[in-house]
Amino acid sequence: MTTQPLSVAVIIGSARGGRLGDKVGHWIAGQARSRDDMTVDVIDVVEHPLPVAMPAMGEEPAEHVRTVKDALSARLAAADAFVVVTPEYNHSFPASLKNIIDWHLQEWAAKPVGLVSYGGMGGGLRAAEHLRQVFAEVHAMTVREMVSLHNPWSSFSHADDAPEGADAAAKKLLDQVAWWGRALRTARAEQPYAL
Repeated sequence: MTTQPLSVAVIIGSARGGRLGDKVGHWIAGQARSRDDMTVDVIDVVEHPLPVAMPAMGEEPAEHVRTVKDALSARLAAADAFVVVTPEYNHSFPASLKNIIDWHLQEWAAKPVGLVSYGGMGGGLRAAEHLRQVFAEVHAMTVREMVSLHNPWSSFSHADDAPEGADAAAKKLLDQVAWWGRALRTARAEQPYAL
């Protein structure tokens, strides 16, 4: 039986100048692309500047905002699963990532999320743990395995310069994202998820 590859959206969550997130994001995207069971769409929050001020419930956003939101919404909705790349800022994840999550709801529902975090000695673990709570609230489920990169700034001069052990951790993460992605895609097809 041939199974259609999963569509995995890799979300680069940092918008800070000089960030490492784009390099980490393209590294994990490369790991996913090397598999025959996944296709990859890299979504960078920098390319989707949604305002922090949201319209009231039932109100439409301004046309230029709606254009950005609709383009992003379509890409999120098309994904079977997500891999979210986040730094740790002040013991949590960046506002740019929270904003992208908050502008959407049904696009996340009943889909798995894999987490890739980076930071100092803690490797972004606090940011990842906070994201688990947020994704549960929008009806997504985070997988158990994750990638945590500790003090990774000397790595990633190229996409293949990941720290020792990172590729093995990425495989475990992506294996779980693939399993849950297939299971939840089948479940959504058989019975749409109700919010």
